[in-house]
Amino acid sequence: MNLLLVFITIAVTIGAYLLSRFLSQRYPHPLVNVVFLSTAMIIAVFMVSGISISQYQPGQNMMTFFLGPATAALAIPLYRNRKILTENLISVVIGIVSGTTVNMATTVLVAKLLGLSKVTVISLAPKSVTVPIAVSISQFLDGDPSLTSVFVIATGILGTFLTPILLNLFKVTNPLARGIVYGTTAHGQGTATALAEGSVQGSMSGVAMGLAAIYTSFAAPFLVSRLLG
Repeated sequence: MNLLLVFITIAVTIGAYLLSRFLSQRYPHPLVNVVFLSTAMIIAVFMVSGISISQYQPGQNMMTFFLGPATAALAIPLYRNRKILTENLISVVIGIVSGTTVNMATTVLVAKLLGLSKVTVISLAPKSVTVPIAVSISQFLDGDPSLTSVFVIATGILGTFLTPILLNLFKVTNPLARGIVYGTTAHGQGTATALAEGSVQGSMSGVAMGLAAIYTSFAAPFLVSRLLG
C-alpha cells in the first residue's frame, strides 16, 4: 500500500467536503449541495491527476471504517429531540411506511413501463435504503447486487440534490417532516444533508433511514413479486 497515495486521497476527500461545506454555508441554496459538490470535486481532481478507483480504494476503506461510529453518533441528536419523536410517533411511522411503499411501487412500475429487464427492475427496487441492506434484498430477489449498489449511490446523490429543491418548492418548512423525507428517500447521504440543516432534521432523518430499511427488508419481496406478476 502506497501510504503517501492513501494520505493524498484522504486529504482530497476531506478537503472537498470542507470546501463544499463552506460554500453551502456561504451560499445557502439547494443547488449548492455538500454531497453533490464534494463528489464532483473529488471526481474532477482524480480525473485530472490520473488517480484510479483502485488507487482510491485503500483510503476509502479507511474512511468507511468510521461510518459505524458516525452512524452510532446519530443517537445523540435523536436523544436530544426524543420528545418531538414520541409526540409524533404515529405520524412518523405512517409517513415512513407510506413513503417507502410508494417509492418502491412507482420505481418498479416506471421501470416496467420503460421496458427495463426484470433483473434491472429488481435491482432498482431497494434503491432508497443503505447499500448493505439494499444489496441483501437484491440478492434475495435474484437481482444484480452491483447494479443495486450503483442505483443506491446515485439515489443518494440525486436525493440530496433534489430533495431540498422540492421541499422548498412545496413550502415544506417543518423540520420533522423535512428530516423524514431526507431519510426515507436518500438514506445516509440524505441524513448528512439533513444534519447540515439542523439537529431536528438530522435526528428525524436518522430515524427514517433506519425504519425505512427495516420496512423495506420485509415489504420488498412481497411488493416486487406482486408488481412484477
